[in-house]
Parts: sequence; structure tokens; C-alpha cells
Amino acid sequence: MIIQLPYSTKGMNLELAEDLDVEILESAIASMPKPEKTEDELVLEAMANPIGSPKLSELAVGKEKVVIICSDHTRPVPSKHIIPFMLKEIREGNPDADITLLIATGFHRATTRDELVNKFGETIVDNEKIVVHDSQDMDAMTNIGVLPSGAPLLINHIAAEADLLVSEGFIETHFFAGFSGGRKSVLPGVSSKVTVLGNHCSRFIDSPYSRTGILENNPIHRDMKAASMMAGQKYIVNVIIDSEKKVVHAVAGDAIKAHEAGCDFLRQYCQVVPKKKADIAISTNGGYPLDQNMYQSVKGMTAAEAAAKDGGIIIMVSCCNDGHGGEGFYQALKNCESPEALMKEILAVPQDQTRPDQWEYQIQARILMHHRVIYVMCEEYRTIAKEMGFEVAADVNEALNMALKVTGRDAHIAVIPDGVSVMVR
Repeated sequence: MIIQLPYSTKGMNLELAEDLDVEILESAIASMPKPEKTEDELVLEAMANPIGSPKLSELAVGKEKVVIICSDHTRPVPSKHIIPFMLKEIREGNPDADITLLIATGFHRATTRDELVNKFGETIVDNEKIVVHDSQDMDAMTNIGVLPSGAPLLINHIAAEADLLVSEGFIETHFFAGFSGGRKSVLPGVSSKVTVLGNHCSRFIDSPYSRTGILENNPIHRDMKAASMMAGQKYIVNVIIDSEKKVVHAVAGDAIKAHEAGCDFLRQYCQVVPKKKADIAISTNGGYPLDQNMYQSVKGMTAAEAAAKDGGIIIMVSCCNDGHGGEGFYQALKNCESPEALMKEILAVPQDQTRPDQWEYQIQARILMHHRVIYVMCEEYRTIAKEMGFEVAADVNEALNMALKVTGRDAHIAVIPDGVSVMVR
């Protein structure tokens, strides 16, 4: 059996001998009937039938400062199929609207012009007002209140001063917020470092409810939802995409209600229940642009964590051509005495002293406490991966052979072609 796994922009073939005990865990999105409508038609249909909200053109009437929060370069949001329609409808409601596209970088690096062109196309980049959010720039923030957790909510002043705040995005499973999309455009999207750090504190990350596909009782989601409402996020256009990054479903309307409807739709297709826990779990981060660094790749690794038995081996197939992706993430794992020691240290950190990248290395430490991890990644950064406590391999077949030497060929192997698209239960 040959399975093509997403890896960077080209993919990588996993070759499986017939005698191996293999189970493939993948979202049913891949097998759902292809929509009869085009991507544009799906988005336009959702916008024509908003959930719990007037149409965007109606919301725009009389609104001078309109802000569309847009995803950054780390998110495969098909913005070319969303933003032109949002701009058009806003201007139908108010031809004189002063529109700003605010790029929701959250805690990521700034999005480059080339990346913006790749997302929106030359026409929008050359003709629309675009601002890239910087969570580190405290002078650009406005304090609009206190979140349920007690953390202050400071957001980009452009969003805070908007007469109408709306957003684009996509909904996928998220490894500690439950699902992406909707309210995440505000927090962490356009929030300050202080707010993001407070929301991503060790106590919240440690909650058993801060897991893939869980919204109820999730303390991280609770703060994000409150942030959306406090910021006045009135309307969203969110899509669900398939493995080819094509739109297969769209929702539009009220920021909370439309997002919940999108999550309900996705949940039908993305939940998978393994036959049994795996001795070896192979996962990916969905290929480019999500597998550009190790920081982001923790997401796909949590799917393997959920599928593997305690002590099982995880193989993470992720190019990581941009390196570790976070200096704090790198240093914490490189310099710790052990994952157990690092976890003890993290859990002792108070909410208001949360460190940058702490949430990511907290989850990574949790995985390393219970699993041996083999990274399949670009050659340039394999030394860094070793410094962080991982084993490395040139390709997935080499990694599988390494794992089978430990487990034996009777091992149960779970293959998760896209670790960011599934809920493993």
C-alpha cells in the first residue's frame, strides 16, 4: 500500500508492506460528496443566507470605519474566494466606507507582501488598505475590558475603533481551542501579547477540556468567545476546506452563531474512533503552509498523541523549512533537564507571568513525557530537532523502519494523513 502524505508543497509517499497491521484515520471530508457549487458559489450562498444576522450590506449602512480581520500566512484560508465578496457587499451597503484589512497575526511573525499577494492577489494588495497586526506593539493597543479569566483584553486600536468589525476565516479542529475560526480572529488574532499570554496560561492548557473538538467547558474558548463579544465582532464568513484546500462548506452571519453552526457541520465529518490504541502513530501537519515550522507542527502531533498508546512511538511528517518557529519554544525544550521537569516548571507559572510560546512547549512536553517522537523534516533543521529531544529521519519510510525495530512488525500502526483535520476519540 502506498499512501501519499502531505509534506510541504510536494507530498511524501509512505510505503506499507502487506504484512503490517495498519489503520488509516482521516476526516470524512475527503470522502464527502463533492459540492455541486463552485467555491465562490458556496461562499456567496452563505453570505446571502446569514445565520443569526442581517446581511453584511445591511450591517455596513452608515458605518464609516469598517475593519475586516483577515487570516495571516500560517492559515490556508482561501481568501481570494472570500475577501472580494466581503468588500463588494460592504460597499453595496456603504460606498463611502473606509475599509481596513487587518491581518490577524496573533503571536506569529509579520506577514510579508509576497505572502499577502499569495493570499489576496495583486489587485487587493495594491488597492486596499492593509495593516499587519503586531501583538508586541503595545502602543497600537486599546484596553476594552477584562476577560472571564481575569486577563485584560487589549486589542489592536484599529479593531477597537471600528464602527463595524467583521472577519474571514476557516474552521478546522484546534488542539486546545477546540476549533479554529470565528472568535479566534479577535483572540489571539488581533490581541496584544498580554492578552494572548493570559489566555494561553498553563492552567488553561492543562485543562482536560482544552483539547481538539471540545468547546463546552473549555476555558480557552470561553475567554475567546467573550473577547469576540466585547470587541463587537458582528459578522463572519468562515469556510471549511478539504485536503486540497478547496472550499466544501461555508457559513456566514453572527460571529458566535455562524461559527457554532460551522463547528457542528465539521464535527460530523472530522471525528474518528480508532479500533485500538496504536504502537506507532504517523501524523502530518497538513502540508504547506501549516508545516513550515516545528511550533505549528505540535498541532498535528496531538492527533498522533490521541491515537497512540502510552509509550507508543509517534512519527511526525512535517517539513519545518522555517525551523523551530519560536525561540522560546526552542530554548525551553533544548535546555530542560527532562520533559517531566519542564512540565513541573510550567505548571508553577502564574497566569499573569505566562511566557511566550509556553503553551506550545507545554503541550510538546506533555507528548514527550509519554511518547518517543521521530521527526521527518528537512535536513537543514534536523540538528535543532535533536537538540530539542526528538529523533529525526530523512523520510517517513526510514522513520517507520526505525520504529518497527523497537516495536516489532506486529505493531498496530495508525496513519493520520492530515493531523490537523481530525478529532481522534
